[in-house]
Amino acid sequence: MKSSTLETIVGAAIIAVAVAFFTFAYNASGKGSSLGGGYHISAEFDNVDGVAVGSDVRVAGIKIGSVVGQGLNPQSYQARLDMLIQNNIELSDDTSAKITAEGLLGAKFVALDPGGSETKITEGGVLSYTQGAIDIWSIISQAMFSKSGTKPVDAPKQ
Repeated sequence: MKSSTLETIVGAAIIAVAVAFFTFAYNASGKGSSLGGGYHISAEFDNVDGVAVGSDVRVAGIKIGSVVGQGLNPQSYQARLDMLIQNNIELSDDTSAKITAEGLLGAKFVALDPGGSETKITEGGVLSYTQGAIDIWSIISQAMFSKSGTKPVDAPKQ
């Protein structure tokens, strides 16, 4: 009977650890209530390569929201990102958004740069000033494989 009680206690401990792990993982993924609600805004970019649902939205390097949706505008062929911003963060309507990375090859996120306008963006607002992701590999390949267009200088004839 002692082993049955011990097995029950060990089983309960394993289940408690599993529940704690899944709760932590759910909240860390941005799907949980870690933002405490918020308001939705959107922005259109020419390139959102590397940004996915769940990517961070940051101001001055501090996470203030998450990307909650993405799609393609069929008229302009620009990528639209839908973002959920914390309620306690009030952004001005001239805030700019830029896709950037944590380092040269790090994870991509949306960096917001608040403007100076007195008018605040509200639920469903759209950011007008955007800069898409920079494709570092195309820049590197252009630098490596493009012809410079300059001709070598011939030595003067004597």
